[in-house]
Amino acid sequence: MNRAKAVLTSLRVANSLVLSRVHSTTRPLCSQVTHFPHLLSNQSHSSHFLNTHQSLSFSSTPNSVLQLVLANQWSAELEAELSESHPSLTHDVVIYVLKKLDKDPPKASSFFSWVCEKNGFRPSSSIFSLMLRVLVHKDTMRQFWATLTRMKEEGFYIDVQTYLAISEQLRTGKMDADVAAFKHFYERMIQDNAGDEVVKKVLDVVLGSEWSDKVEKELGELNIVLSDNFVVRVLRDLRVCPSKALGFFHWVSQCPGYEHNSITYNGIARVLGQANSIGEFWSLIEEMKAAGQELDLDTYIKVSRQFQKSKMIEDAVKLYELMMDGPYKPSVQDCSMLLRSIAASGKPDLDLVFRVAKKFESAGGTLSKAVYDGIHRSLTSAGRFDEAENILKVMRNAGFEPDNITYSQVVFGLCKAKKLEEACKVLDDMEENGCVPDLKTWTILIQGHCAANEIDKALICFAKMMEKEGEADADLLDVLINGFIKQTKVDGAYKLLIEMLNTARVRPWQATFKNLIDNLLGARKLEEAMELLHLMKKQSYPPYPEPFVRYISKFGSVEDASEFFKALSVKEYPSSAAYVHVFKSFFKEGRHSEAKDLLYKCPHHIRKLGEVRKLFGSTERSKTTAIG
Repeated sequence: MNRAKAVLTSLRVANSLVLSRVHSTTRPLCSQVTHFPHLLSNQSHSSHFLNTHQSLSFSSTPNSVLQLVLANQWSAELEAELSESHPSLTHDVVIYVLKKLDKDPPKASSFFSWVCEKNGFRPSSSIFSLMLRVLVHKDTMRQFWATLTRMKEEGFYIDVQTYLAISEQLRTGKMDADVAAFKHFYERMIQDNAGDEVVKKVLDVVLGSEWSDKVEKELGELNIVLSDNFVVRVLRDLRVCPSKALGFFHWVSQCPGYEHNSITYNGIARVLGQANSIGEFWSLIEEMKAAGQELDLDTYIKVSRQFQKSKMIEDAVKLYELMMDGPYKPSVQDCSMLLRSIAASGKPDLDLVFRVAKKFESAGGTLSKAVYDGIHRSLTSAGRFDEAENILKVMRNAGFEPDNITYSQVVFGLCKAKKLEEACKVLDDMEENGCVPDLKTWTILIQGHCAANEIDKALICFAKMMEKEGEADADLLDVLINGFIKQTKVDGAYKLLIEMLNTARVRPWQATFKNLIDNLLGARKLEEAMELLHLMKKQSYPPYPEPFVRYISKFGSVEDASEFFKALSVKEYPSSAAYVHVFKSFFKEGRHSEAKDLLYKCPHHIRKLGEVRKLFGSTERSKTTAIG
């Protein structure tokens, strides 16, 4: 409580406010509901919410293999049963099973080995890459390196997306030695790939001019030996030119003795699944249907995430519907992620939300808490609070009680609609219902007030959180600092950061320090900015010299520059490059005398530095020439 009081006192100073409680007169959210029959009573939307106890069951081959693998420990008996019941497996089925086993690396590894060695199955580069991503775990690194070695021996290469994903997983797992070794392995792969003369010649021909009969003739003269791996490698390297990749794909289909299959169809689908070739992508999907081919699950996930990242939400929903009608159905997590992407768009399209939910349920899925939250998130973001409340009723009937995630979505939506008092009341309702607001909920509420330029009320909410023994973090501090800065209250932002660091022991983000330093210098508050530079050093953040150099060389004194060097130094002195940078900046501003005065205050080794002497010598010669 003493800590909360100390912070509360600093907030009064920071914003020069007398904090007082806001007494909300808003009705509880549940009393605000009015029925919207066109959304929740209409048969087209309600059926997929009310039938919530269906079981998820599929009888297709992919799931029969998966269920058998999931239900048993790996053993010789399981391998025998798999061999008897599924003597051959397609590329798509193997990818489907491996994707579903990504949380069980040992079993995924066993399945992969069985498929490749006991079943005569030849893996593709996609399967190898997927397997590597599954195996990037401290307990399965031996299998990871064995798989990587086998991949290289069989002539397959890692694409840049897989390399980046695996490198990030290794860094997250703090496997530094493996990070370095994997980087070296990948670079060697790149060199070997670049040395493949046939691939290089094909790329030179295709990229050299627009697709034409001449290009096709030149390709024919290369006497290429076509394989799935070769075709996929070329397509991958043509990703930046999807139209040319498609031209090559169609040319290959006309080559005698070669026929496209699931591997190459999925390879071109990954290339075309981007904004500048979306028409070609959907045409390819129709072509795949006619050829009896399916998108594999790994391709779907990659393309769908690309659509969502590019804000191509309608295409992402259409693709989801396509996959849910096929044998390789996305997981409930994929459904939830898609709903989240819809909600994150500026104005959520509720028709897309209901299309996703309806398709999920019609395929046999049972609506989970995550799916309900996805629907609820879009409704609240769109300001449809009445329908959102009705969804909560359905969710409760299905056995899911609202939690901090659910309530936070309501708070976010109300803040977005500028209904701040109602948003505050939600937190009171939460406590009445036995759900204690967590830091994320408080942060959303406070950020909503800051976005509405209600920094004083944001501080009231913050003080209330602290009184309830809430623990602030760097995220919340950054929200408040930005709120102050938005209202040009830089002094308040500075005082708050100092108090939170000293009293609440919050470690501000590096970006928060830098943002506040920029704004302090913009307000001609060098002393305060310099103090933050000292504090950054204490928090072991790298120095942030650029704005200080610009400011001091234009407005500062020699003494200011000396203090800056002290704040910048990690040991006794900063680097010689820092001194040279400041001198050059002074010269650039035409402040030659100040630069010379600063030089006399510098350590002896800096004055004797060859680059410094050369700099001042050239400046003196320029002055003499100008006078002459």
